[in-house]
Amino acid sequence: MSIADDVWLDQALDVAREAAAAAAEVIARHYRRGVAVESKADASPVTIADREAELAIKQVIRARYPEHAILGEEYGREGNGEFLWLVDPIDGTKSFVRGYPFFSTQIALMVGGELVLGVSSASQFCEVAWARRGGGAFLNGQRIGVSMAGPVDRAALSFGNLKTLASGPRWLRMAQLVRHADRVRGYGDFYHYHLLARGAIDGVVESDVNILDIAALVVIVREAGGIFTDLDGGEVGLGTTSVLAAAPGLHGALRAAFAD
Repeated sequence: MSIADDVWLDQALDVAREAAAAAAEVIARHYRRGVAVESKADASPVTIADREAELAIKQVIRARYPEHAILGEEYGREGNGEFLWLVDPIDGTKSFVRGYPFFSTQIALMVGGELVLGVSSASQFCEVAWARRGGGAFLNGQRIGVSMAGPVDRAALSFGNLKTLASGPRWLRMAQLVRHADRVRGYGDFYHYHLLARGAIDGVVESDVNILDIAALVVIVREAGGIFTDLDGGEVGLGTTSVLAAAPGLHGALRAAFAD
């Protein structure tokens, strides 16, 4: 079916929200009692909660769209074709295992290479955001929008995952932003994108991300009226590793600040 079909997109968004709710049940059960932690090949942590939540998400998606491909954080890619679901069952596992609710479930759908819907469910933080292409962005059922931010010296910025920036020439450019911005924080993970999408902050800069971390948030921020690119101003895709997301009146200035 064509991705231009808004009814189809609404139905697919309902499936994504149902899948996120199924994951939330799994996560809540394990969060209350604690879990053993293992290390993956890249030294990042993983738990039974991550794995069971991803399986719960996939079960919901497969029941409705058995022909669609799914790329998950824990089990990799299954299937091929135009429709690809992007799933991170617990984005922020380190927070999860240390017992504070700064983690989320990220579910997005990419059709023909275009991100068309996303759900960002921070169930233990009591925030769920969602959006689909052309339908606006919502947080806990309320429609949201980005700020009318303009100059950097009046902007509130949030930075995250800065290891790559810290070891390269852009570190000094970021320092200039820190010096001139009105307010600087490092909310991180899902939260600064939720804040951006509802107009509480004005821009987000991140490095060392992968598409599963941000795919749903791309749709949410864009549908809230924001601009979401990588640090070079490029389109977000499966290989994206950095983020420059901001209100329209600020994005160009931030892009210029990082320009080579």
